[in-house]
Amino acid sequence: MRMTGKRIFSLQRRPRVVQIGGRPFVSEGVRERLWDDFYHRALTMTWPTFFGLASSVFLMINAVFAMIYQIDPHGIANQYPKGLAGAFFFSVETLATVGYGDMHPESIYTHIVATTEIIIGMGNIAVVTGLIFARFSRPRAKIIFGKHPVVRMIDGKQTLMMRAANMRLNLIAQASAQLHLVRMHATPEGFQIRRIEDMKLVRDQHPIFMLSWNVMHVIDEDSPFYGATPESLEAGEATLLLTIEGVDETTSQSMMARHQWGIKDVRWNHRYIDLVRRDENGVNVIDYAVFDEVLPLDEEEQKAT
Repeated sequence: MRMTGKRIFSLQRRPRVVQIGGRPFVSEGVRERLWDDFYHRALTMTWPTFFGLASSVFLMINAVFAMIYQIDPHGIANQYPKGLAGAFFFSVETLATVGYGDMHPESIYTHIVATTEIIIGMGNIAVVTGLIFARFSRPRAKIIFGKHPVVRMIDGKQTLMMRAANMRLNLIAQASAQLHLVRMHATPEGFQIRRIEDMKLVRDQHPIFMLSWNVMHVIDEDSPFYGATPESLEAGEATLLLTIEGVDETTSQSMMARHQWGIKDVRWNHRYIDLVRRDENGVNVIDYAVFDEVLPLDEEEQKAT
């Protein structure tokens, strides 16, 4: 691809695929400079990629300074091995501010170059250290969500239910949940828009979210699901989006987890398998092996609907 003038540092971003309700959306036509949003990329890339990139930058800087040192072939005392390899190892010691003492600057030129490299090295170490600290200190919620929301009768009301669980088994205080329905909507003018609709929850707060949480929404006259069928929701490309926020008691940090389901993931007239059971000693056991499993309602339960 030919690039000239101001666009020399502008690259065409590779298409990014975003899944919304199981439907892929591919971004195109987005241009960005090489250094745009560097901090966000450094925090979100995988650990192997991060360390690989940091090591590559470190080696590249030392290779450049090694070639600069070689401009004065006698500027490094006790250089070993001679040539570019020795200058590279001297650059590594200088950039890392190690200073073993065997090789040292012997000319004014080399002193100036070494001073410049040390300043760059201190900045490089500060940046990498800060990024590593930021990556480690970033709170991550270990909350899992059931694969399938279910719709069934509860207390005589048709109810949409989603299952979530805290896999750390520690306390998430002040936990709150928000449920939204995202679907296409046609205005009277024939304009198609993607509308986000709030779905009221039976309980949107959980004071001690340690184990599991059944998030429930009653399908009444005020519900976006009221009068809808699986076919009509599918035609509207409906997507359910559940967000859970809270404060981790261990770190006192706020954390958030979210999950989305396409309407095809919803199981109508199904129920979850109970997570908690009692063993022969009367001890409550929570079995996460059946967390994602749902079963059709039996005949008696069907009659109740």
